[in-house]
Amino acid sequence: MLRNLFPTFIAAALAAGVFTAGAAHAADQSVKKTVTVPMTKTSPVSGKQMYASYCASCHGVSGKGDGPVAASLKARPADLTVLSRNNGGKYPSSHVATVLQLGADVPSHGTSTMPVWGPLLGKMDRANPEQRALRVANLSHYVETMQAK
Repeated sequence: MLRNLFPTFIAAALAAGVFTAGAAHAADQSVKKTVTVPMTKTSPVSGKQMYASYCASCHGVSGKGDGPVAASLKARPADLTVLSRNNGGKYPSSHVATVLQLGADVPSHGTSTMPVWGPLLGKMDRANPEQRALRVANLSHYVETMQAK
């Protein structure tokens, strides 16, 4: 079922201009580049697996905002390795959990929810709020392990 929803979210993201990079050929034409990221359901107990599947395409394996899709976005993804540094040396766990659950008002995300993973993370465990909370907590904890020393 989630595989069936993925094309819908990609189409919505494209319509919003989230995953496009264009060069004008003429006043009324533009060329758009589309990047498709495969999606599979991961275990809610592995923050590392969830990050690799849902976040690394934009934020990069190292979390520095240099993933393979980053160049196609309107704005560079956040460098997740400096969240603690930018928050007075304390990892902002509640803020990260909120972004994972509700999205963020970030230009590269297009709307208040991340265009692909935000809605899907919420729907994966819709019938089981404990699983959803576990998924968010473990993904947030993994991002915390990526913080620059």
